[in-house]
Amino acid sequence: MRTRAHDAPAVIVGGGLAGLLTALHLAPLPCVVLTTGQLGEHTSSDLAQGGIAAALDDGDAPALHALDTVHAGAGLCEVGVVEAVTGAAPETVAHLARLGARFDRTPDGAIALGLEGAHSRHRIAHAGGDATGRELLRAAAAAVRATPCVTVLERTRAGRLVLDGGRVTGVVVEHDGERSVLAAAAVVLATGGLGGLFRETTNPTASRGQGVALAARAGAVLRDLEMVQFHPTALDVGVDPMPLVSEAVRGEGAHLVTADGARLLADDLAPRDVVSRAVFAELRRGGRVLLDARAVPGFAAHFPTVTAACRAAGIDPSRDPVPVRPAAHYAMGGVAVDGRGRTSVAGLWAVGEVASTGLHGANRLASNSLLEAAVCAGWVSADVHAAAAGRSARTADALAAQPPLPPAASPTLPAAVPRDGTASLRALMSACVGVLRDGPGLAAAVEELRERVTTAGLDAVDDATLTAFLLAASAQRREESRGAHTRTDYPDPAAPAHTTLTLAEALEPTRLAHERSSL
Repeated sequence: MRTRAHDAPAVIVGGGLAGLLTALHLAPLPCVVLTTGQLGEHTSSDLAQGGIAAALDDGDAPALHALDTVHAGAGLCEVGVVEAVTGAAPETVAHLARLGARFDRTPDGAIALGLEGAHSRHRIAHAGGDATGRELLRAAAAAVRATPCVTVLERTRAGRLVLDGGRVTGVVVEHDGERSVLAAAAVVLATGGLGGLFRETTNPTASRGQGVALAARAGAVLRDLEMVQFHPTALDVGVDPMPLVSEAVRGEGAHLVTADGARLLADDLAPRDVVSRAVFAELRRGGRVLLDARAVPGFAAHFPTVTAACRAAGIDPSRDPVPVRPAAHYAMGGVAVDGRGRTSVAGLWAVGEVASTGLHGANRLASNSLLEAAVCAGWVSADVHAAAAGRSARTADALAAQPPLPPAASPTLPAAVPRDGTASLRALMSACVGVLRDGPGLAAAVEELRERVTTAGLDAVDDATLTAFLLAASAQRREESRGAHTRTDYPDPAAPAHTTLTLAEALEPTRLAHERSSL
């Protein structure tokens, strides 16, 4: 184990939109970005078909955007965070355009605005029709490549956070089988979500909650981890991960229908949790659900990504109804952070899907995810800058002079996935912690996963199993139905409250859930 030559005041774990924008905002402060693949590839941002929500029309306002967000969030949104994010949305879109993002525009040059579920106004800015995430990531990656103070380490995995006196001081990384330590005064988690823990997902299958595992091992507080949004319209053609059929398709007039052609819902643009439950219920009855987009004009031009995925499966959406089903799509909960992106562990920040900011509550409003990543990247970078300024002489020069950090406590890093693969883990999570949950199923999942964790030991258990255990334990503790979390044995909502959890608490089966409304 050695300290890498790339030590910097800040290390960002994750190369999606949130991580890259954080790095750009940090300039001219030097930082290192860790990504497990190539820059700009194989991230949830890259797969995001939906757009970015912002009140850009004269008939809209950030206050209306905030109201829609709070309504969709089913009682768990932090109103102050919602107002701050929606208020920053118009300038954030403008900043992304200045960065080089090519938004779809009307003939007069204005950004074209679409409608998606639970929005009261047309406020969804798209790029490339249904390739918004890919375009934003392209622009951010190009800017990062042109920024000398940002060092990108590709094909590099963060295996463990290094702690000194309860503060994060670095990251143990692995590259081509070699382990080393990056010393850092600030570590920012931007690792994305955890949809890959489920058998049906629209996320990259490698998105298994790595950031949650890193933070949990360091003792961080997790919040509302059970709140996993299942997108109601993933393309059901046996592909893994499942191609997403954007909600914008329904915004343009497509309808969900049963096998006999009957409309499934009166409102195809109801909140995602409502639509997902309706689709799941029809499938559980042995039926099929299809998205009928045959009447949508110019479908192929508006939705080239969806069209390509359908045609690869032998489906022409202009002539054929498209088979769909719910799939794990977005984690509303995650590592609890405050309004500056700080976690409960000193020296550790989180941004993007891995973070629980309070914006999404119990059910994310469509196209608020890319917005959160972009807005909060600025907040986190500003706070890291402030922390660096407070350390003054103890920042870059002192960091370069410090002795090498000690190796991690264990001789080997935990693996990303179980040795026997993820098939059984994903099947368990989909069966017991999926769209519909109940006490017996959650108890069975928690006990099986706890057994896997304790048998392997905390130092050796893989990140995917550890995150799945924490998610299931959090879901077991929420004895109500709210937003994306539906308990058939507790069908009614209780008083709104966040579920907070640490790894130590999850491993104590008799300890009551620690409920608090904020950090």
